[in-house]
Amino acid sequence: MSSVEIVGNSVSIEAALIAKDLGLEPDHVLEAMRSGRVTASCERGIAEDAGRLRVTFYHHDRRLRLIIDDAGRVLQRSVVRVRRRRHPPQVRQNR
Repeated sequence: MSSVEIVGNSVSIEAALIAKDLGLEPDHVLEAMRSGRVTASCERGIAEDAGRLRVTFYHHDRRLRLIIDDAGRVLQRSVVRVRRRRHPPQVRQNR
């Protein structure tokens, strides 16, 4: 498999391609995704972006964004530090 493989609606990305940018070892990426410490989203381009995917990963304060063409080539990558929104504390009701 190349670093990115696209089959139908399924996208597979090798852990080594994203690990360093997220501050992880490749062997820990899958575990971090399963536990929810790494989250991801994938969006298909439309109009002038048709044939491209935007895949975004979040881990702690890092966001990795990959723009991938339909052949699985990474056209663009960016890593930024983001400030995660904190959810307001939940109010407990006394019963």
